Amino acid sequence: MLKPLANRVIIEVNKEEEKTVGGIVLPSSAKEKSQTGVIVAVGEGLVTDQGTKIEMTVAVGDQVLFEKYAGTEITYDGKDYLVVKESDIVAIVD
Repeated sequence: MLKPLANRVIIEVNKEEEKTVGGIVLPSSAKEKSQTGVIVAVGEGLVTDQGTKIEMTVAVGDQVLFEKYAGTEITYDGKDYLVVKESDIVAIVD
């Protein structure tokens, strides 16, 4: 598995529904990018210039909402993931 560095997390992005309520299949170009997902890996935290370590406030398994254009999309072992900084995470969804 991938291990993010510093204050980065790896998110498995939730897939959006491919059909409308009326049953119309949407092409991939018409779908909006999902902004929610589940954290699958967390870095160890950010180390400041003074050497102080800032612990992460999110954990593996948290369902999160992240900024629309945040992060870097990657594919690993056939699955799509998003690598984002913790500051790009807007909220934890309960």
